[in-house]
Amino acid sequence: MGSTVDEKPVPETGSGERPVRYSMSPDFVRFLDRWNIAIAATSYQSGRLYLLSRNPKGGLMVNEQLFENAMGLWVEGDTVHLASRANIHRLQNVLRPGEWINETYTQCYVPRTAHFTGLLDIHDIGVGKSGDIVFVSSLYNCIATLSDRHSFKEVWRPAFVSSLVAEDRCHLNGMAMQNGEPRYATAVSRSDVIDGWRDRRSDGGVVVDVPENRIVCDGLSMPHSPRLHNGRLWVLNSGAGELGWVEPGRGKKPGKFNKLAFCPGFLRGLSFHGNYAFVGLSRPRYQRFEGLALDDRLRSADAEAWCGIQIIDLATGACVEWFRIDGAIGEMYDVAVLENVGCAQSLGFSTDEPLRLITIEET
Repeated sequence: MGSTVDEKPVPETGSGERPVRYSMSPDFVRFLDRWNIAIAATSYQSGRLYLLSRNPKGGLMVNEQLFENAMGLWVEGDTVHLASRANIHRLQNVLRPGEWINETYTQCYVPRTAHFTGLLDIHDIGVGKSGDIVFVSSLYNCIATLSDRHSFKEVWRPAFVSSLVAEDRCHLNGMAMQNGEPRYATAVSRSDVIDGWRDRRSDGGVVVDVPENRIVCDGLSMPHSPRLHNGRLWVLNSGAGELGWVEPGRGKKPGKFNKLAFCPGFLRGLSFHGNYAFVGLSRPRYQRFEGLALDDRLRSADAEAWCGIQIIDLATGACVEWFRIDGAIGEMYDVAVLENVGCAQSLGFSTDEPLRLITIEET
């Protein structure tokens, strides 16, 4: 499914009764063209993988495919790994340089493998140096890897979680990879009882050094999406709508969170390209997320939370470009930059397209 968005919002059909409308900043497409990139994003709520890229006929191409409970993304070259409700999928671009589909698409990401895990509530994912997939299971409070025989194999668990049980105690969610290994993780709390994190949403959030299994930053509000970029550990202080970085502490003292920018939404999904951060925004589910600092910040700014992506200049903290979704779809989970991509599409399982697109490897 693909559609072109010009400078004006275009109504689309979404999940739910309200129509979905896409809008963007005037230079959003020119920004993608300048850096020769596209953007991938997932929406857990609507079960969609979005690819935002440049339509060669003009405007922004919004390609979307259905993947139930689409969550974590990991991009390497021509490969996109995607976590869904009970699977981790590997999508591969099958087009060679210079090949096109329908005189429009220069990249086509096709599902090639899917590993069935069962219901683990997988959030962030990554690929290790030996090619093994690692992921965060929020349900089991751990970082895990795939198993050929079983649902998963535990790799690491925070020191404050005493048992490997399906209780989502601390809501472990984010993972930063470094040199092919999990380096940092984020959790909403240090809770060691079932669903205990919900009582610590305002200021119980932590960033954990995985190899040392120690807390390097605390006092955060529902942190997500730790990422390493240009020698800094970046994290989303989601419950406050803040993008920032962690200043290292001294000795056993945790470091300090330094806010760079406020974005008007509950933040999840963070990627980088050069001196820019790509941040995912969601409209909060207020029955679960009420009482967070984000509420006060939005009121003081006379603003409403919105769903979409903001591109932040790391030198100034200013939002330089944006893409917004209004209507039935209100949540994003992950964001990833696709480098050297012109106009991209993906294929899913809701149509017969992947059954009929046959490509042959050269011998």
